[in-house]
Amino acid sequence: MGRAQKMWMDAWADSMAEGATKPGLGMAPPEGASAGPDMSEWMNAGAEAWAKGMEAWGKMMGDMTAAGQKADRRFAAPEWSENPIFDSLKHGYLAWSAKMMETVDAIDGVDDKSRDRLRFATKEFVDAMSPANFAATNPEVLAKAQKTQGDSIAKGMSNFFADMAAGQVTQSPENAFELGKDLATTPGKVIYETELFQLIHYAPTTEKVLETPLVIFPPWINRFYILDLTPEKSFVKWAVDQGVSLFMVSWKSADESIANIAMDDYVLGQIEVIDTIRDLLGVKKVHTIGYCVAGTVLAMTLALLHARGEADKVASATFFTAQVDFADAGDLNMFVSDETLSILEQLSAETGVTDGRVLAATFNMLRGRDLIWNYVVNNYLMGNEPRPFDLLHWNGDVTNLPAAWHRDYLARLYRDNLLVKPGAISIDGDAIDLTMIETPLYVQAGEQDHIAPAASVWKLLDHVKGPARFLLAGSGHIAGVVNPPAAKKYHYSVLPDGVQAKDLDAFVEKAKRSEGSWWPDWIDWLKSLDDTQVDAKGARQPGKGKLKPIEDAPGRYVKTR
Repeated sequence: MGRAQKMWMDAWADSMAEGATKPGLGMAPPEGASAGPDMSEWMNAGAEAWAKGMEAWGKMMGDMTAAGQKADRRFAAPEWSENPIFDSLKHGYLAWSAKMMETVDAIDGVDDKSRDRLRFATKEFVDAMSPANFAATNPEVLAKAQKTQGDSIAKGMSNFFADMAAGQVTQSPENAFELGKDLATTPGKVIYETELFQLIHYAPTTEKVLETPLVIFPPWINRFYILDLTPEKSFVKWAVDQGVSLFMVSWKSADESIANIAMDDYVLGQIEVIDTIRDLLGVKKVHTIGYCVAGTVLAMTLALLHARGEADKVASATFFTAQVDFADAGDLNMFVSDETLSILEQLSAETGVTDGRVLAATFNMLRGRDLIWNYVVNNYLMGNEPRPFDLLHWNGDVTNLPAAWHRDYLARLYRDNLLVKPGAISIDGDAIDLTMIETPLYVQAGEQDHIAPAASVWKLLDHVKGPARFLLAGSGHIAGVVNPPAAKKYHYSVLPDGVQAKDLDAFVEKAKRSEGSWWPDWIDWLKSLDDTQVDAKGARQPGKGKLKPIEDAPGRYVKTR
């Protein structure tokens, strides 16, 4: 076993040593600069350690007992502790992985960006090398194989080949949920559509509704029904029950018919939706929500409207985990090198479309231990079926993107960070400047968000003029948003009235923490802007105004792959 592990380590160290001089890893020194430290030294050290065998390894790592004793749910089963061989293997791995991560920070002469890339690669590697991920070194897998007389191995291989054919790891059974029946069940009608999106109008459940309607722009990287899962978890249903006239955009998963869609089209699409709702209900302005990438584009929309003197079309803008300043955008910055962009262009050369499975794999890598290796062990090694889970069903329901837009977004925003440079980006012929935005803002971030880190989301406040309320929610990019009051989970923090903070650290120090969902805080803020109500009749009922119903919600766009 020690020899097998050493072979893995040697192969990986050799490939990394060779790759470190290539642009793909982004760790090559600038032309003309000294080569710096040998990036493979720390990897070779790990390989040599494994070569000593487990007995020698245990002695050498004796000073890291604390790391080896650290609780880890991958090794929670009693089989890992009852057998001294597997117990030693577990402790040795935990100690080694801790040492590997420490060594990344100990290397001298590496710039911050290269260190971040090295840290990310190291974490991916040590997670992949867990003994839990290999049948021969996982006592749970061996025990089940013996108990089932090998049937679990056969079933696991069947699961593996099925996922290979599908092109993605199964995280929830494919047919466990049906849209419109189990998920996305809030009543409403599709009342408007273009080649890019459908507009859903939800049926009110109260006699009166807020005069100013609300439209949600979800990310087109995913399906909109993350905000309309089961009725108990649905932000859509909850908002409607609070007396909000609610509209939702359902973006079309890209195909060759819309492969040429660009950044301008998404911004202009948002403005088209805003104008459509204003005209339908006879109102001057609407509230808006932008989630993730749709929030980034919503900031562009606001800036464009301000540049054109039309800012009064939007009464407020709420941002769910959205970034505009990508200087510290987290681990996704690992995927914006020139080589990555070139690979994406090659993958989409024939269709002009980025396959959603490529994006899903990228996001899964950010939490590889939970979203990849957990299912490798469960589905392939143990031969189990993943349990039905609405959130993971949504996570696997991927969407395709216009490839040129995708590369443009990664290059101009993530890599070059042009959005925060006044005039650096033009939309429909008008240069935009975020500092012109005076619209009231509600900015939500997640404490554990690995896609849009809270510190990066905070930076939005550094680039706008208008009044803004920042809220830091417990959990991450999804659970931090989808947290209904009835669940009584997590917490949120906001600044007390009159208290200011210059950065996120100061915010955390001064903010008041409250238990439970932040949704009531948001609706109170929205109503504080204008709580005028009107009767929920006429055009406030889906399909009863000048726009006739096309089909029932959730519509057909959300069901196409």
